[in-house]
Amino acid sequence: MFGIVGVPIIEVAMAAQAAGIKYVGMRNEQAACYAASAVGYITGRPGACLVVSGPGLIHALGGMANANMNCWPVLVIGGSSDRNQETAGAFQEFPQVEACRLYSKFTARPSSLETIPSVIEKAVRTSIYGRPGAVYVDIAGDMVNAKVERDKVREVSCCPPPPVSLASSVAVEEALSVLKAAKTPLVIIGKGAAYSRAEAVLREFVEESGLPFLPTPMGKGVLPDDHPSCVAAARSRALLQADVVLLLGARLNWMLHFGLPPRFNPHVKIIQVDLCAEEMGNNVKAHVALLGDVGAVVCQLLTCVRKDGWKYPSKTEWWSALSQKVSANAKISKALALKETLPMNYYTVFHHISQLLPRDCIIVSEGANTMDIGRTMLNNYLPRHRLDAGTFGTMGVGLGFAIAAAAVETTRIKPQRVVCVEGDSAFGFSGMEVETMCRYNLPVIIIVVNNNGIYSGVDADTWKEMAKMGDLTSVAPPVSLLPDARYDEVMTAFGGRGFLVRTAEELRDALQLCLTDWERPSLLNVLIDPSSDRKQQLSDPRSSRRDLTHAVY
Repeated sequence: MFGIVGVPIIEVAMAAQAAGIKYVGMRNEQAACYAASAVGYITGRPGACLVVSGPGLIHALGGMANANMNCWPVLVIGGSSDRNQETAGAFQEFPQVEACRLYSKFTARPSSLETIPSVIEKAVRTSIYGRPGAVYVDIAGDMVNAKVERDKVREVSCCPPPPVSLASSVAVEEALSVLKAAKTPLVIIGKGAAYSRAEAVLREFVEESGLPFLPTPMGKGVLPDDHPSCVAAARSRALLQADVVLLLGARLNWMLHFGLPPRFNPHVKIIQVDLCAEEMGNNVKAHVALLGDVGAVVCQLLTCVRKDGWKYPSKTEWWSALSQKVSANAKISKALALKETLPMNYYTVFHHISQLLPRDCIIVSEGANTMDIGRTMLNNYLPRHRLDAGTFGTMGVGLGFAIAAAAVETTRIKPQRVVCVEGDSAFGFSGMEVETMCRYNLPVIIIVVNNNGIYSGVDADTWKEMAKMGDLTSVAPPVSLLPDARYDEVMTAFGGRGFLVRTAEELRDALQLCLTDWERPSLLNVLIDPSSDRKQQLSDPRSSRRDLTHAVY
């Protein structure tokens, strides 16, 4: 349970602890809700977010919306005004149940103490059954310390895992037939595949079918990024030239350019696997719709592949074209990474980070260029080990996600390191959560890639010259932030370890030290060239503005 306590829910948090529920007190309700939803994604069961009435619940709505867009389960419990004061202008009175209906799958206000267990059970069940999402339960203030006869309470058991659904066998056979006829097939692995725990069967399917695959940002690690069938480094070419796409737990939304030209082949055939019937055919009509759990449906496809004995040939023009593009892009990135100029660029920073990170670490990332470039250079090898801005493109999620991941890891026999890679702008949204990390001794490593701005900034000398020109609110670019801000000292102020990093040697030394220190959180403030940018990408000719789709992903 994550939250911020106050009237009327302080006793709820204390009772939760007494019942054996771990409570993590956060500094902002948005971050608390982000953390609870990340627990839902990592574990498959919803984390809980406890908030006060009115403004507290309103702050949590951002986290609920993000969870719903990402299809992650989370249970938000909000205190509210006393029942006998409703509509009377009570303290922090707000139409909470009505407001939450826009941001969740289920909302309820128990009418009595006796009904609370059954309402909570339904909320939890709703959050994980079907397409996962956020749920909200409203607790009136006068209920918190009230009492009820035990024999009047309806006892309910913990809801079982969601039932697993299979696709039609006829549709599965049709999907295989379409794959066999494809000249340039592609598998796209989304975070829905990660959530469904499909990694083992999916690996068997990819290796036995011989198909190339492309992970979405949080689909990374379902199969290792260094798997020989991964063509992430040839993403643009793979999407543009594929004639058949097997879509596994991913949606044809902005992150995949809606499945439309000029990013996709106008004649592409989509084989869509999703557990939500309403998602079928969104933006591009599904040539074959396979409704069911991703893992279960892939198992069906694997059975057909084995029965048929079919495998996509490894020596085709398609594989050759993809391999050449992967190699060419790798050379470009390597050339940028090996530049020795100071300040460093993004590629140099990520090159050195990638050489030191453990293969099993959980990478949390947010920012524009920081997240985009980091996705291509920081590999994931295990499922559910990358958390980022996600479908909603939400900035400010990073520290909440990192706290959640670290809290889960502390319960494991062999905990894994949590590394949070942030842009300096993204860090600012929830920066005070470093105090939370220090308070609970969560050994998160935060790396702030600091370019003094949003997308780009200005150096200290330019900032001083602008200050001479007049009021900075009139002359400073809206994307600029304070040059060379000392985020490392924020961490040090709360008892963590802070490092100011300017060179590759300082970066390597600081990160190596942090990786060996499990006792307290750390923050590396890595100063880079304010004008550093991504390598050139294929742009959409229909748009002359900066395309945020490309900037984020």
